[in-house]
Amino acid sequence: MENKNRVIALGFFDGVHLGHAALLKLCRQRAEELEAIPAAFTFDVSPSSLILKTPVPLLTTPRDRARIMKVLYGMEDVIVAHYDEQMMHTPWRDFVVDYLVGQLRATHLVAGHDFHFGYRGEGDPQKLQALCAELGIGCDIVPRVELEGITVSSTYIRTLIAQGEMARAVQFLGHPYVFSDTVAHGKKLGTTLGFPTVNLHLPEGLLHPAYGVYITEAVLEDGNSYPAVTNVGVRPTVDDGNSVTVESFLLHFHGDLYGQEVRLHFHEFIRPERKFSSLEELRAEVMRNVAQTEAYFNS
Repeated sequence: MENKNRVIALGFFDGVHLGHAALLKLCRQRAEELEAIPAAFTFDVSPSSLILKTPVPLLTTPRDRARIMKVLYGMEDVIVAHYDEQMMHTPWRDFVVDYLVGQLRATHLVAGHDFHFGYRGEGDPQKLQALCAELGIGCDIVPRVELEGITVSSTYIRTLIAQGEMARAVQFLGHPYVFSDTVAHGKKLGTTLGFPTVNLHLPEGLLHPAYGVYITEAVLEDGNSYPAVTNVGVRPTVDDGNSVTVESFLLHFHGDLYGQEVRLHFHEFIRPERKFSSLEELRAEVMRNVAQTEAYFNS
């Protein structure tokens, strides 16, 4: 793969939403035309978090981002570069000439209308097109993508997810909201109540959805998937702490998942998290949520 030319889509691609999809689809089309590898370039952390010294909560980990781009949009290669002080101070021309073309063998580049890069963000779409023409390689600039008159952006989708508007976030993403983690041991309270759950933790730096219960789908390491009822929050009925937990009850699954990776696909928000007066009341509510989840996937 290292010896073959690449068509590279440029961006951070957090969430891999419908706007990103336009870049990735065009990237794949150009790669087929040029008999090159369709590739996407992204960073491991948001450049804004280093430039502005303010952490930006992310929609997706680099690993989940790469998986979405490969599975949904046919990227054969996803380059996840480390964003550090050296990368931040790289002149925009050097980034293109030395890195993208020199090291990664880019023969065509695809970028969004608002793509800025290089030291102080001095590189922009117009400069990129001019430099590519100078270097004799192709370049496409993709215009903004709108849905219902709103520009599709990671920032807008973060707001939706933080407010619990998951169904609308899914519309703008173009796919379910995704995160994955390794199953950890919990307090086994769910087993006592008759609905054993898998316990996951949101990876560091990831945005947590609004506290509450969601209709989800759990995809296991073996590729099998199960409808699931997922609670995100601090479990006020059974815990006094403030640590955010993610617990999923997988419908129709029997087995042990400890130590395995589970990928959760969030589809819809059911209800806010709340404190119940008794465990029996909690159990009855979870059974109602199970019925809602069954109805969702059977509709």
